[in-house]
Amino acid sequence: MTNYRNAGLLLLLSLLAACSPGGSDPAPSAVGAGETGASASSSSVAAESVDASSVDLRAALDGSFRARGQAQLDRLQRNPMQTVCSDAPKDQPAAEAGKAIMEAATAAVVFPADSQFLGDWQAGEKVAQTGTGLQYSDDPAVPNGGNCYACHQLDPKEIAYGTLGPPLAGYGKLRGQSEQMLKYTWTRIWNSHAYNPCSHMPRFGEAGILTEQQIKDLMALLFDPESPVNL
Repeated sequence: MTNYRNAGLLLLLSLLAACSPGGSDPAPSAVGAGETGASASSSSVAAESVDASSVDLRAALDGSFRARGQAQLDRLQRNPMQTVCSDAPKDQPAAEAGKAIMEAATAAVVFPADSQFLGDWQAGEKVAQTGTGLQYSDDPAVPNGGNCYACHQLDPKEIAYGTLGPPLAGYGKLRGQSEQMLKYTWTRIWNSHAYNPCSHMPRFGEAGILTEQQIKDLMALLFDPESPVNL
């Protein structure tokens, strides 16, 4: 996996070099009288080849970004879970490492202080439909969205949705509202790593992406019989 990561970072470095002012295009005098354009291009590519072992890839990556607005450079720093999952082949960490991630995520889940799991499904639909937030150009004073439709089908009538995650249409109608099911779903939204150590789902609660009330509203979208998800 290290070779793949190095190759990806080297590709990033090459693209950055190609986009830099006064980059690596050969000067006209570098092409001899008998040298074709194709061979000149090949020579240029060869000259730009970089040995991964000779490059500080971490420093190169860090140097490719700059802080802007609420998007600060601390986002480039991986926590222990991200480090394990970045190194895990096909997102499958070693058994002990995966178990440790799930146990830590489960222990850190914060359930509603008032024990009320369901909010307003209409507000939840707005959270699910909103894809803005946390970007440098977004206003930090405006609540983040969940962008849930980017990965899931929820309202069956909505034609624009992603398929990275499972379809959630009929979620509450199929599962009911037992305490166990409510806590399971809340945990999934709060930090899905509690069930899948290298989940690609955002840690909406643990990472502070959504507020407790927003998560309650999403829960209502999933469980309320009046929600379009369950009609």
